[in-house]
Amino acid sequence: MRSGVWWKKPAGQAVWALGLSVVTAGLWAAWLGWDQHKDVGPDGTVSGPYEVWQVAGLVLSLLVVVCWAALRRHTVATVAGTTIGLTLAAWYDWSDDSSGLFAVGVAMVMFGSVGATGLVCALVRAVKPEAGRAGR
Repeated sequence: MRSGVWWKKPAGQAVWALGLSVVTAGLWAAWLGWDQHKDVGPDGTVSGPYEVWQVAGLVLSLLVVVCWAALRRHTVATVAGTTIGLTLAAWYDWSDDSSGLFAVGVAMVMFGSVGATGLVCALVRAVKPEAGRAGR
């Protein structure tokens, strides 16, 4: 690979991170953003607003996006973009909570996405090393 390629430079990485944050926030909106009501069971238990299938769909969709970006060697941009997108989406979605505890949930989303995205990127890089290093 040429070292002068635009997407290897800091501005190019910032563009990748911004693009991934927009895609991530869009996936949040598609899977979780429309469901805003908690479910009340017959015995009075409250759950939700998200169902398991919604969260699983978001995670699997993000897994595809993160693997795709990691295969293109945009590790820092992938971790930053995914984390920014999820954190901002969670903040926007949950900020109407009057208790203020939404900030704890948002922090958990932020730290969890950094860890999970970093782990996926590391696994992708371990499975598919760079072409120049594969024969060494």
